[in-house]
Amino acid sequence: MMSEFGVTGTPPARLSVGLVSAGRVGTAIGAALELRGHVVSAVVARSERSRDLAARRLPEARIADPVAVAAASELLILAVPDSALPGVVAELAAADAFRPGHIVVHVAGAVGAEVLTPAADAGAVVVAAHPAMTFTGGESDIDRMEGCSWALTSPDEVGLVVGQMLVMETGGLPVTVAESHRALYHAALAHGANHLVTLVNDAAEALAASFAVLPGGGVEGDPDGMLGSDAEALARRTLGPLLRAALDNVLASGDAALTGPVMRGDAVTVSRHLDALEDVDAGIAAGYRALALRTADRCGAGRDVTDLLAPDLSEQLR
Repeated sequence: MMSEFGVTGTPPARLSVGLVSAGRVGTAIGAALELRGHVVSAVVARSERSRDLAARRLPEARIADPVAVAAASELLILAVPDSALPGVVAELAAADAFRPGHIVVHVAGAVGAEVLTPAADAGAVVVAAHPAMTFTGGESDIDRMEGCSWALTSPDEVGLVVGQMLVMETGGLPVTVAESHRALYHAALAHGANHLVTLVNDAAEALAASFAVLPGGGVEGDPDGMLGSDAEALARRTLGPLLRAALDNVLASGDAALTGPVMRGDAVTVSRHLDALEDVDAGIAAGYRALALRTADRCGAGRDVTDLLAPDLSEQLR
């Protein structure tokens, strides 16, 4: 059955799937595959949170150790952190857990397929397949996999074909990334997604500080309490439409979507921003300065803005 999958590109009706381990990513992938008729037969779930996720998302799967999970699976998914992956592969290889006909997939982002060489040497089809999606453990994780891009890396064409078919089985879109570019690929995703979370939280904190909350719990200028009394919740509600519009615009138009004082060369306003943010949190101000300087670089802002944002650098360039 495995050879037919790899050579013809025709997926078998059902695969027995094993997960190492049952975290947020692994259980979401397992649940997505089960929706297509595959069966997650065994999982590694060492923490209480993993056991809870496995019970909720994959209630028919039994909990076992990694070697037993590998033995029970036709498709073995290694869903462990990048740093833990070499050790897990070495542990399974030492136990002769890989075999001919096995499909062995890892879903780490910054690591390619080379780490799976012991499995390939044992005759397994190997592929690194990373979903470009954030997983929180919530119910929306599985729905978000529909249309999600996956980065595939494999040492051979058979592995890429198998990876493509598996990704399409989850409703995803396969994209090939070279072994040498996996770190760059993952850095780009982390820079966009992880740092976006930090940016939004900083913006929400600063915006909440700008709202005047009355002693009685209401917001000044809102005597009827329509906006609520929680300044942070109000800040997030205020930011929501703006940030969604900005994200839609930049994805559609790139740098042409840029607005604001840096783009306009308004050094006076940028200076006021920095002073106000320093009063709230020096870390937020530092983040603003760094991103504003990068923005100035992208849009070709004038020297009055760049001198304000990076006076030391400007002095060196003179």
